[in-house]
Amino acid sequence: MITDSLGAHGRAAPLLIAIDGPAASGKGTLAKRLALHYGLPHLDTGLLYRAVALTLIDEGSDLDDTGAAARAASALSAERLSDPRLRERAMGEAASRVSSVPEVRAALLSWQRRFAENAEGAVLDGRDIGTVVCPQARVKLFIIAAPEERARRRHRELLGRGEETTLAAILADIRARDARDSSRAAAPLKAAEDAVVLDTTELDAEAAFAEAVAIVERLKAA
Repeated sequence: MITDSLGAHGRAAPLLIAIDGPAASGKGTLAKRLALHYGLPHLDTGLLYRAVALTLIDEGSDLDDTGAAARAASALSAERLSDPRLRERAMGEAASRVSSVPEVRAALLSWQRRFAENAEGAVLDGRDIGTVVCPQARVKLFIIAAPEERARRRHRELLGRGEETTLAAILADIRARDARDSSRAAAPLKAAEDAVVLDTTELDAEAAFAEAVAIVERLKAA
């Protein structure tokens, strides 16, 4: 008898894990660890938008030039995602701006869905994975944390990379990104109706990972 966990030929169905949440909530760390734990490929979809923004910056185009942004998104290659500059603080703010362009989101949607079609499954994290990119995902997590805690995490991360910044500036950035990501017309940041919300404010990395694995195992067995 075929169940939800089996494919049409009796093989295990792909384990597709969609992880969403605001900046510095811990979703990226969890996504990487879950992918490693389950032996699945991982895609940080935020890098796609950062790469589009970086392309615009490198070519001297304005981040608000929707035509240039759409062209950059359509021509994006996987090699672009390895640029170390994508991890810089400024790229997060720039990515938030270009991600509000509907044409950019449309161009990157097929890119992300192709990645998710891996036969064994995949782990994708971003802001609209469970709602738009992979609404069919068997496992959907929405990771949250208090803005102040997220700012502290990002501050430690950036200082570790040698970037000079202040906690107050990062908190302001996070609040601005939250407002922009949640209010945009195209695929706003929100939890899918069937997503499990995991609050990591009081959890360290190990505890958050343990909670996430427990959720995945529960949903796999459902």
